[in-house]
Amino acid sequence: MSDGPAPMDYFPYDEPYGHQADAIDAIDDALADGRDVLFEGPCGTGKTLAALAPALAEAHRTDRTVLIATTVHQQLRQFVREARTIADHEPISASVFRGKGSMCHREVDYETCRVLKEATRDLADLEEDRDELRERADALLAASRDGDSDAAEARAAVQDERESVAEEISDLREDREICEYYYDNLTSDTIEFDAWLAGGVRTPDEVFARAESAGFCGYELLKEGLSGLDLVCCNYNHVLDPMIREHVFRWLDRDPEDVIVVLDEAHNVPSAAREHARRRLASETIERALDELADSEDPRADPAANLIATVGEALDRVAREQASDPGSEWTEHSVANPDGKDALTVATLQAYSGQGYPADLEAARELGEALEERYEQAYRDGEHDVLRDCPTATVADFLSAWFDAPAGAHPVVGVRREGTDLDARAELFHTMPGSVTRPLFDSVHATVCMSATLRPFDVFESVVGLEDPERLAYDQRFPAERRRSYAVATPALFASRRDDRSVVESVTTALGDTIRMTPGNVLAVFPSYSEAERYHDRLDPAGQTVLDRAGTDGKAIREEFVASDDATLFTSLWGTLTEGVSYDGDDARTVVVVGVPYPRLDDRREAVQAAYGEAFAETGDDSADVGWEYAVEIPTVRKTRQALGRVIRSPEDFGARILLDERYTQRAEIEMGEYAVRRSFPPDEREQLVDVAPEKLQFGLRNFFADLDAYDGDPPAPR
Repeated sequence: MSDGPAPMDYFPYDEPYGHQADAIDAIDDALADGRDVLFEGPCGTGKTLAALAPALAEAHRTDRTVLIATTVHQQLRQFVREARTIADHEPISASVFRGKGSMCHREVDYETCRVLKEATRDLADLEEDRDELRERADALLAASRDGDSDAAEARAAVQDERESVAEEISDLREDREICEYYYDNLTSDTIEFDAWLAGGVRTPDEVFARAESAGFCGYELLKEGLSGLDLVCCNYNHVLDPMIREHVFRWLDRDPEDVIVVLDEAHNVPSAAREHARRRLASETIERALDELADSEDPRADPAANLIATVGEALDRVAREQASDPGSEWTEHSVANPDGKDALTVATLQAYSGQGYPADLEAARELGEALEERYEQAYRDGEHDVLRDCPTATVADFLSAWFDAPAGAHPVVGVRREGTDLDARAELFHTMPGSVTRPLFDSVHATVCMSATLRPFDVFESVVGLEDPERLAYDQRFPAERRRSYAVATPALFASRRDDRSVVESVTTALGDTIRMTPGNVLAVFPSYSEAERYHDRLDPAGQTVLDRAGTDGKAIREEFVASDDATLFTSLWGTLTEGVSYDGDDARTVVVVGVPYPRLDDRREAVQAAYGEAFAETGDDSADVGWEYAVEIPTVRKTRQALGRVIRSPEDFGARILLDERYTQRAEIEMGEYAVRRSFPPDEREQLVDVAPEKLQFGLRNFFADLDAYDGDPPAPR
């Protein structure tokens, strides 16, 4: 290992937890060797510092930058707190980087901002030329007064040039709009601001407010200041999107191999990567492109319109075939054909006539680029108040991707009805996240992927394309007597039995016992919002009930819940309140997950399942079983484990975690075969699960909380 600071130089407390010290040493060794790290540890046990301390040490030893990314706003706030604690102990500079959309003082879109910046730079350059010419003219005037015979003639030429530049400045200010905030960045002294930015740990809101008060563009100053920072926090978009990642590395003034990436909540990386690779084309965009081409006299317009119109008609036909009676909500349908081209491509080729669709597509692509340049120039020249977008370029880019789709791209057609009109869209959905993540892992110095729910590691490695990473997993170290985990043998809540009277009554009774025996708030998690509402309506506990619904304000729901000391929150595992949200101390004493909350198996998930099965099944394996395990069961168990982690957030905390379905029990592994899910939990978590009969749950909870003296008065009487 090279000379320089040690990880403990960046650890701001007296000493780490035992497992934290082990993790710091292991991560430090791995980063020194340029190896990636998979790091799993329970919620609230110091993963952030265990990753940041060695990452910062390695970055300082080898002149690198640490880039930490997450999907969760709460985690960004946590990173700021940790970074400030480190900075109080060992000086570092850091900032959270946020996209332009939320930092623009004028609230314009990206393309408009780009054109405004270009006009502003042109103005600043012209004014700099004007000032230089004035200095030259003054110098020549002084020289002519000192007797230089050629100076007067030279000064006249400079004065002519000054007048020409002054006229250009006047024309630019009259014909083109500029950004005054960015103008002040270019023409004013920003040294004080830059020193403030590099002098501590800054948030985007702080940068925005300070820049606003000074009349600067905070986003541009933050971008320019990234190269001087030790640590930059951002969201997944800045590292998973290859084009944005290239920009970020350029702003950091780093080659990829000079960046250490820390991915927080890394169990979300596969789904986030698929989202970033998705491409869509709406029928409305096709219609706009055809209108645009009809107004063009360019000879490339006819072949471009020929192909685009054919695609539009084919999309409408395929959409009608897929959904005979669509509603007002989007429904999506796979148009993949395992034996050949997808249905939309086939319909397009069957209807197409012309010089050949590749030539027409090239004409559309070239004309789209030309039109974009024309629109941009018109905006610069003040002919339009806003920068016009180019639907022809949008359609051409999409069709290029569609007709040359890589392996793992799944073609989908969506359809809905708006009034009497049919609305259709085509989409390329990427089933294999490794196509997005592997280039990231291959290019940077090393990556630390951390989460409370990464295991099984081999599945995560296969899905995202990691090779031979360092694996670190630590179990819960908080006092065992302050936590209890139950697997309750209520009847399996299969989708086919959710309306079965005996199943519903058994689940209702167990939920009622859980709520009654918990001295505080209960977080009740269901497979869907509809199931949450069903049991919310069936139960009438003594305390308050809070029902979370799809589309509601999760922050407001959580605040209502934690404001009580005897409430039950009914929510969906697939909502916003079971991951990345803390329920510390009295906020929640029990979390109960009802059923095995598998997601709805739509075309996309089935495509992922099929792709995973084909990619990861080994000789002798059933690819369907492997696909189900990788694409459905393990992600569902990870989400379930995340929900269970909402309680027990510190050594002083206490609470109960309940899995309400017989498929979680040890007995199910013997009696229920492939339906049992206990095997998908890590071994140490399986060992913590106590199997209990539904009628015994109330006694287990009563004894557990009574032993902790958690009741205010006598414990509740069993029913």
